[in-house]
Amino acid sequence: MAGSSDTTTKSGSLQLTDSGLIGTCFAAAALGLLVLTAPGSGSNATSAPVAEPAPEISTADAVAPAPVDDADAEFGQRVRAYLLQNPEVIFEAVAVYEQRNAAAQADMDRAILEANAEALFNDGHSWVGGNPDGDITLVEFLDYRCGFCKRAHDEIATLLEADGNIRLIIKEFPILGPESELASRFAVATLRLAGDETYEEIHDLLMRHDGAITPEYLDELAGAFDLDFEAIVAEMDSEAVTTVLAENRALAQRLQISGTPTFVMETEMIRGFVDADVLIETAQALRD
Repeated sequence: MAGSSDTTTKSGSLQLTDSGLIGTCFAAAALGLLVLTAPGSGSNATSAPVAEPAPEISTADAVAPAPVDDADAEFGQRVRAYLLQNPEVIFEAVAVYEQRNAAAQADMDRAILEANAEALFNDGHSWVGGNPDGDITLVEFLDYRCGFCKRAHDEIATLLEADGNIRLIIKEFPILGPESELASRFAVATLRLAGDETYEEIHDLLMRHDGAITPEYLDELAGAFDLDFEAIVAEMDSEAVTTVLAENRALAQRLQISGTPTFVMETEMIRGFVDADVLIETAQALRD
């Protein structure tokens, strides 16, 4: 996946979100601080130079230290001792924080998706494949230069083969430079001028293409489908195609999508590459 939100899901691997990584670092720092401040912990450290005695300060100028509550001090010592003996508690707290954070993110995603449902599922200009009458709709934001999008392409095919009730919507979302923009404009122009079936085949070839996306390559691609390349080029530069891509970008911004691939399955947001099994399980959970 492009961008900072790249995520690869593999069974048996440990994944840390940004907040989880921060929490883990905090936990490690807390443990280190407890050890460093434990009685006798500095016995092997290099001694600092002995400072010259401070000049005497008259009692009139001195500021009395704030009184320490004995109960608070005792409680702090007990907490410290407990954490030193049971450091795993800190990591358990990080795990709970992660769960709460994930739940809050999911709730926020659902609210945003609900507010943008029409633009997501019925914009009138995106290609619709799979089963147009399916009971579950999957929307994919993708970029033709994104390696994780290319990997996800086969996973989507597996999903559609395994589940005949999936409605698929493609959102052209070029974010990886001029070649991405060129490819998406070509795809959208093809959809507008040649229809759904030709777009589907062009889309498949663009996703499987390993080389550079150049005007020469697109000319060859158009020729393979007997398309009028000059007409396609004119449509690529049209206001209509520009509007489609602008609306997709604006929708992605509202949904806080900054990387590809990103999937929306009904009320669930899935950021990053996932395999077909995850999508199949998500669809089944939504039906249940």
